[in-house]
Amino acid sequence: MRSNRTISRVERALEAGIFASRWLMAPFFVGLVVALAILLVKFMQELWHSVPNMLAMSASETILVMLSLIDLTLVGSLVLMIILAGYENFVSKIDTGETSDRPDWMGKIDFGDLKLKVVASIVAISAIQLLAAFLDIEKFDPMTLGWLIGLHLTFVVSGVLLALMDRIAGKH
Repeated sequence: MRSNRTISRVERALEAGIFASRWLMAPFFVGLVVALAILLVKFMQELWHSVPNMLAMSASETILVMLSLIDLTLVGSLVLMIILAGYENFVSKIDTGETSDRPDWMGKIDFGDLKLKVVASIVAISAIQLLAAFLDIEKFDPMTLGWLIGLHLTFVVSGVLLALMDRIAGKH
């Protein structure tokens, strides 16, 4: 009987240690917060350099600047979503107190949903990059454009297949 109790204590201690190891992920999310701040600096830098020249820019150049800002915003939103959903899914629930600012999706995105949102964001970012290349097409040789289109289609097909796999897995 004594050996069963000893094994049970060792098992509980091991499981507690494994469960506590989730906190090793916290520095990764702090690092992503730093990356988000760096992205904000790049966004502001792009905006700062573009605003004084807006009146002198052609419509295509203005659209390219806007697409660049949208691209940075999408990446920032993706990073924020990964920070919040990842932390809540893998480390600990975020206590926002009585605030009404808490986004509706927080606490509702599981790992599968997060994967789909990441892939959808990558497809959107890829589409923006492809659109930017087409707006500035004279700078690109046909081979580079072919690679951009091929990569974008790869992302789209991967996203569709991932969504299909999640849907199939959800039905069983």
